[in-house]
Amino acid sequence: MIKIAEYIPSNVTPLWKLAKQAGVDYAVGGLPLASDCFAGESIYDYMPLLRMKNRYNDGGFELSVIEARPPMDKLMRGLPGRDQELEWCIKLVENMGKLGIPVWCYAWMAVMNWTRTSTSTVSRGGSLVTAFNLADYEKGPPNPPVAEEDLWTNLKYFLDVMVPVAEKAGVKLSAHPDDPPMSPLRGVGRILTSVDNFQRVVDMVPSEYNTVTLCQGNFTLMTDDLPSAIRQFGKKISFVHFRDVLGDVTNFREAWHDAGKTDMYACLEAYRDIGFEGVLRPDHVPTVEGDSNENAGYSAFGRLFAIGYIRGLIQAVYR
Repeated sequence: MIKIAEYIPSNVTPLWKLAKQAGVDYAVGGLPLASDCFAGESIYDYMPLLRMKNRYNDGGFELSVIEARPPMDKLMRGLPGRDQELEWCIKLVENMGKLGIPVWCYAWMAVMNWTRTSTSTVSRGGSLVTAFNLADYEKGPPNPPVAEEDLWTNLKYFLDVMVPVAEKAGVKLSAHPDDPPMSPLRGVGRILTSVDNFQRVVDMVPSEYNTVTLCQGNFTLMTDDLPSAIRQFGKKISFVHFRDVLGDVTNFREAWHDAGKTDMYACLEAYRDIGFEGVLRPDHVPTVEGDSNENAGYSAFGRLFAIGYIRGLIQAVYR
């Protein structure tokens, strides 16, 4: 059975209690806090990760995915210092394995992470969502140029080293799509932008530990048939971001989970059909009345609607 998770920050916040009240038992987490580290320890070491995991356990959550990364820009761009970044990744995955944390979600977005041109686009009932408009974005200053082929070369270097580490540790490497999934962005190439490119990634180093984060908001901008893409990747899917958008890749906004462009019921049917038993979390929720838009897309109250909507769909699909 598919499992509902939430992104729970590694420091205790009111969201911890809200998530438990909504029936969530699985956490997607970040990296340890500085306060988790004693003298001489780094946030990738076993003991800080153990202290963080125990904090989730004490809050009633099973830590199922770490969705945070060491610095990786030099690694992605093939710059001097990349092997130090690779060592951090190795240490993180090895220690996740010792602690039984089964999935590491990583991204391969050089120079910038996910990006939006608006964090306060008005949606249903005056709620606020994030949005992206390529025409507005491209008017900004140029970025350092990054060639797509260099990203492919460096990803192969990364996977050649990391997949054997992941296999030994029992931790799945889970590639997250570029957001937005298009290339280039002000001179920066992107490669995790299409269903075909993701197929290339999983074929590049064949292993059950070289897997995909099926972030629906990105994948639905890549294909008009998201359930077919889910079935195509099948057991290669190790983690799901259950979200939706309106528009196309050059001009889109986040949507309420019941009001986007995607047949969410059909997607859950596809996850059922491939036997997906990992965790799924809502993502990029609207900011609703009474909540703060300080961390746009990740307000607390908007998640409650998403969790309830997903739980209802799951009960309908799996009954």
